[in-house]
Amino acid sequence: MKLWVGLGNPGAKYAGNRHNIGFMALERIAADHGFGPWRRAFQGLVSEGRFGSEKVLLLKPETFMNLSGQAVGEAARFHKLTPADITVFHDELDLAPGRLRLKQGGGHAGHNGLRSIHAHLGEAYGRVRLGIGHPGHKDAVAAYVLHDFAKADADWLDDLMRGISDGAPALAAGDGPGFLNAVNARVAPARNSGARAPEAPVARPAAANPPAGAAPGGTEDTRTPLQRLAGRFR
Repeated sequence: MKLWVGLGNPGAKYAGNRHNIGFMALERIAADHGFGPWRRAFQGLVSEGRFGSEKVLLLKPETFMNLSGQAVGEAARFHKLTPADITVFHDELDLAPGRLRLKQGGGHAGHNGLRSIHAHLGEAYGRVRLGIGHPGHKDAVAAYVLHDFAKADADWLDDLMRGISDGAPALAAGDGPGFLNAVNARVAPARNSGARAPEAPVARPAAANPPAGAAPGGTEDTRTPLQRLAGRFR
């Protein structure tokens, strides 16, 4: 069994926030792959489904971001899961919007949701890092992550969610490269192909019509009429 955790804050007030992109990813997976209805458990909302023979439990903690580890720890203990069985989907300031990276283990980089999970599980769990970009200054981070995605973000965000959903079976099977390929096929199909668009033909100015009596090349024609006639058949 796998436990996939999406990080975010509960309630309609936060639903569209950048900080809630982890919730969004799990909701898309559940909807596209026929997972069961969301129900309350482990201080959060859970939905269950399968990819082939692999059972996957989706968890959206309702403890608020800074206490996410409470819900994750409770679910892990109940199902007797190790950190290797757990993958956390979370927002990542250090990646450009629409970019995604897989990571196994490592530090929390100041992310409060990961910090809480570290306290309950240690650092060996997997992560799907979902790029949201950085506001440019650390003092602006809190307002930035707790603000809704802009309308201009809608296209890349939808592509990213589609790619995550497409790649979910590969992720469940432990095929990280297959998961990343599925995401890249959605978010960067043109760039991945390496193909260049054909160049438009260059228009060239038409040559001016030579004046009557001019020889080829534009010089004065001193040929006899017979020579001119013969030149037409060369």
